Parts: sequence; structure tokens; C-alpha cells
Amino acid sequence: MVLGKVKSFTVSFDCLNDSNVPVFSSGDCVSGRVTIEVTGEIRVKSLKIHAKGLAKVRWTESRNAGSNTAYTQNYTEEVEYLNHRDILIGHERDDDNSEEGLTTIHSGRHEYAFSLELPQTPLATSFEGKHGSVRYWVKAELHRPWLLPMKTKKEFTVFEHIDINTPLLLSPQAGTKDKTLCCWFCTSGPISLSAKIERKGYTPGESIQIFAEIENCSSRMVVPKAAIYQTQTFYAKGKMKEVKQLVANLRGESLSSGKTETWSGKMLKIPPVSPSILDCTIIRVEYSLMVYVDIPGAINLSLNLPLVIGTIPLHPFGSRTSSVSSQCSMSWLGMGLPERPEAPPSYAEIVSEEQRQGSLDVPAAREELDGPLFAYIHEFRFQPPPLYSEVDPNPDHASRAEERRLDACPSR
Repeated sequence: MVLGKVKSFTVSFDCLNDSNVPVFSSGDCVSGRVTIEVTGEIRVKSLKIHAKGLAKVRWTESRNAGSNTAYTQNYTEEVEYLNHRDILIGHERDDDNSEEGLTTIHSGRHEYAFSLELPQTPLATSFEGKHGSVRYWVKAELHRPWLLPMKTKKEFTVFEHIDINTPLLLSPQAGTKDKTLCCWFCTSGPISLSAKIERKGYTPGESIQIFAEIENCSSRMVVPKAAIYQTQTFYAKGKMKEVKQLVANLRGESLSSGKTETWSGKMLKIPPVSPSILDCTIIRVEYSLMVYVDIPGAINLSLNLPLVIGTIPLHPFGSRTSSVSSQCSMSWLGMGLPERPEAPPSYAEIVSEEQRQGSLDVPAAREELDGPLFAYIHEFRFQPPPLYSEVDPNPDHASRAEERRLDACPSR
């Protein structure tokens, strides 16, 4: 009998979003299928999957051990976030080549479904950096007798969500700095810089509104600029490696001596970048907005404002709490009010004649309270209120009272 051949062997995922890209987060169920297409009948010992999530750091440094001796020091570290195995066909043992317990797969296309649940604990967001990475994948292995295993692997993306609708990330960021330039024994005036942004948290695709004021009292021509930087920090064996990359920048107008420039919400757009990674012990990805003054022939005057790039964008009302209250307010505004107020009930509907007459007799038990105050309170206990009318019976008195009130507030 001539055995068939495996034409294709792939792993695919059931996507949870409209973009057909496999993106998941902690606690999600990752489901998919292993597809095998064969041109003839094959016999299989097992079909297994292995899901793995790993943060890994690696870099090397050269060291000198003497006058003519040098060596390379390796720095590596790993953190495991996911390790799941499952058997879709067959059994665990693959080390023997016996014909027992084999599964026959006939010619054609066959799909084998799998599913696994990501840990509920926080996961590191998928990331590819210069000295490290965070990767998640599912690997399938097809074992057949007398043949080497066939393997295929498919990566998927994990986002550890960062909601920028939190008080910490909605708080404004601001700073002020100044610098005095010196040239030999001459000292020019200072260069001052103040900058502010509306909040700390943003998502890719948003634009940061920059409010700044730059005053140049020096004798040099300076240029105000702004830039977004990504800082990747890698940790291994007690050492640290840092990589800083420019993400986006803008340039203001050149300022001559004695001039001032004001940015009233100058826009700097955030390109598609990886979200911040703040919870991984060996990899951190952080962002900052640098507003600075480029000074020829001197060290720049700069302000660093920290940023957090999140995955859940700003709610239209600024935060989840305010959105709920705003929706409640809107619902109240949407309720119809009566065109004219209803008149209050008549006095006779509230207090009967028997109650009113009975109240005129002062109880003997309260004779010791006799006095002008008690008599006043008791007399008006059940007296009817003034008659209700939608027309003011004393318009002249009301208008005069209003005039006196307006005269007392000349600031209005």
C-alpha cells in the first residue's frame, strides 16, 4: 500500500473582532482549528498542540579580562505567561513505532478544533523590541510512525488592556523650566519654557494638544520643538539595557532675541505604536512627550511630560463615571414637563372641619405653656394657607420688591 502525503498542515484562530486579526486579552478563550490536507490515506500516532506565552530578553556585552584578553557576557531572562498542552488525536506516547493505536486519516481536508483559556492574571502585551520580545503562539505537532514529526506554528496577539478613563491618566501634565546662557564673562538673558497637556493617557491615532509658552531673552536664535519618545528597558541578571526611539515630532517657528511664542493647543499625532508595558518584570515600554527649545551651541532646554499609551480610548464624556451622570442628566432633560403647573389641593381636602374646631381648644395638659409664642403657634396650626392663584394678586408690591433687589446688586 502506498501511503499518502500531507499536502498542507496549518493552524488558524477564530477571531473575536471584525478586522479578522487574532487579538486576545487575559481571561479570553482562544479557539481555532488545526487543518490537515492529505492526498491519500495516512496513519497517525498523535496530533498535539502546545500553546505558549513568553517574555524573553537577550543581549551581549564585551568584557576585558586583561591586556590581551576579551570575552563576551550574555544576559538572558525569561518570564512564562502561558503553557498549555492538549492532544487532538491519539495518545501521549510517541516514542515507539508500533502499529497499535494508530488513527487513519483519509484523503481530503480535515479540521480539528481546539480551545484554551488564557490566564486571568495580567499578561504582558505582545511586543517586539531590540533586545527582547513578548510572544504568544500555538504550535501543532503531527506524529506518524517511522517519520519525523511535522510541526507548524501560528502566533496570536495579546493586549493587556489599559483604560485611559482613570483619574491618574486623565490628570493634566505640566512643567516649567528656564536657562541662562553664558559666553565667557558675558551673560545673556534667560530662555524660559512652560508646557502643559490635558492628560497623561492617550491611544494610538489620537493627537496631543500642546499648550506652551517660550520666551527668548537670550542673544541667540532658538527653535521650539516637541517630540514623542518610546523608551524600551530590558532587565536581566541585575543589569539594565535601555533603548530610546523617536516616535513623532514637530517644529515651531524660530525665535529671535526678545521674542515670545505661544502654542495654544498645537497638535502632535500619535502614530500606530505598541501600548505601554508597565507590569512585566523584565521588559518595560514607556512613552514621554518632550517639549524643548533647540539652542545652537548649547544644551537644549527641555521638559519631559510622561505619557501612557493605552488600548481603551477616551470616553466621549471624559470618563466612565461622568458619562453615566451625563446620561442621567440627558434622560432628565428628555422627560416632558407639564405646560402649566397644577393647583395645590384645597385646604378642606387636607384638614377636616372637626380637626380645625378641635384644635382651637387648648389641651389642659399644656396650660403650663401658656404665653404669646404658644398661642401664636396654636392659632395657626390648622389655619388654611392663602388662596392659590396663577396671577399675582399684588403685582405692584412684587415689582417694587424686585426693583429694590436689583438696586442692591449694581454689578448685575
